[in-house]
Amino acid sequence: MRYTETKEQSAELLRKTLALLGQHDACFNPVSFAVWYEFAAGTNAGLTQAIGQATQTEPRLSDASVIRLYQEFVADVDQVVIQQIAKQFQLMMAGVADSAQQTGHQAGSFGETLSGLSTALQRNDAAALSSQVAETLASTAQMQASVQVLHQQVNASRQEIEKLQSDLVRARNDATLDPLTQVLNRKGFDRQLASMLQQPLGSDSAHCLLMFDIDHFKQVNDTHGHVMGDRVIQAVGEVLRSCVPDKAHSVARFGGEEFAILMPSSTLKQSMAMAESVRQRTKAMKLRDRRTQEVVLTISISGGVASMLPGDDAQDLIARADGALYKSKQTGRDRVTCA
Repeated sequence: MRYTETKEQSAELLRKTLALLGQHDACFNPVSFAVWYEFAAGTNAGLTQAIGQATQTEPRLSDASVIRLYQEFVADVDQVVIQQIAKQFQLMMAGVADSAQQTGHQAGSFGETLSGLSTALQRNDAAALSSQVAETLASTAQMQASVQVLHQQVNASRQEIEKLQSDLVRARNDATLDPLTQVLNRKGFDRQLASMLQQPLGSDSAHCLLMFDIDHFKQVNDTHGHVMGDRVIQAVGEVLRSCVPDKAHSVARFGGEEFAILMPSSTLKQSMAMAESVRQRTKAMKLRDRRTQEVVLTISISGGVASMLPGDDAQDLIARADGALYKSKQTGRDRVTCA
């Protein structure tokens, strides 16, 4: 899942997230923040369902429960990264706490000063009143300064939370993106597939899976070397990304030279058209020598398309799409087959 909210939307989600954090026993840390932010956004169906089930038996979720939800439904962020973010978060909260405590002490002293001024007014003691007015003016200035420091600290903390959120997004992307192609890796694919299968369908639509495999890829590596093989995989990844600009359709490197596209709430006709577009653009692609610009390689790709059927789980859908892909390979390659 990607965070695509506008600044205004994310500000509203921040407000809801902070409220949710206060309703549970888990600590205020980046892990809890990520869980409740995605829950507030309503874009992680698996997480929403799991929280609904968990709160039936544990109305105020503990650290252990939130950590489990995070690991299963949000992301397996690198532990070094998460520790660094946690340290920053703790420092930020400590600064806010110190400022709030200082303001609280100042408010107490200010209250005592006001009480003394009230007493002097009641007694109509001119000498005492003059002294209390001077003391009240000084205390007012101190109180204003203390509140200003707290206000600045809160604003700085808001900015820091936004930075921590960005750090979490980057860490999550590192965990779910294939570094060579910048499309989803297998972990990201599995998560998006599970989310897609939980989405409701209209009467005339279906969740579809497209699988692709680069034809004769071993021959490319054997003839041109693995550096060229990596260039081919990168180029195919670029083709798929250009064919699938809609974020509702997820592109993934399924493994090796095999790729996949998830098309939720689609039709077989639309999915076949998408697969054919990928096949044609891949065949039209020319890889050139970077020094001479001479065309050194053209490639083709085979595809298989399957739609979700009643009773299907993720493995059933993958198996049928992979079977259709295998049929394309067996019947001559450079073609698309529908399961």
